[in-house]
Amino acid sequence: MDNLAILEGLLYVVGEEGLTLEQIEQILELEEEAARQLLKDLRKEYESNKRGIRIDFLGNRFKLTTKSEHRDYYQKLMENPTTNTLSQAALETLAIIAYNQPITRIQIDEIRGVASGQLVRKLVAKGFIKESGRSDMVGRPILYETTHEFLDYFGLANIESLPDVSQLIDSTKEEKDIEKDLYHSKYREEE
Repeated sequence: MDNLAILEGLLYVVGEEGLTLEQIEQILELEEEAARQLLKDLRKEYESNKRGIRIDFLGNRFKLTTKSEHRDYYQKLMENPTTNTLSQAALETLAIIAYNQPITRIQIDEIRGVASGQLVRKLVAKGFIKESGRSDMVGRPILYETTHEFLDYFGLANIESLPDVSQLIDSTKEEKDIEKDLYHSKYREEE
């Protein structure tokens, strides 16, 4: 297998958390010098003008980041009304953060059952959530919470204005009961 491709995939999967040199050594079963050379080779590939991302060393971790020289285009994307809608997955992630804040990306992933790194980055870029510190958990992951833009977008005075979760669960149960009744009627057509 190509370790360069594997490293690229690993950096993509971990997203904003990044990887330490020690993690790269351990996962790829490499000596320190070989891991450093692999990072150097991948960074060199990203230096091309034909690439939109690069590898940066931030917070003692290697991370995939966008190139700052393309910043104006990223800004246009975020300001474009057609790209300013929220997908079902983004709304789900936002609800998890709103009801459980402050919360780490790992905790979000556990609740959703899937990786949420890209969604979290998108919600940060849109200004709906922000970093609010670091957790005391191992690795000190970033904590996220909602912003004033979130409240404005959803027409809420404050976070306490969110609907009570138990009411949402009860209404969902009632909808399922109605649906069940529609499909399991005691009346049957005569043959």
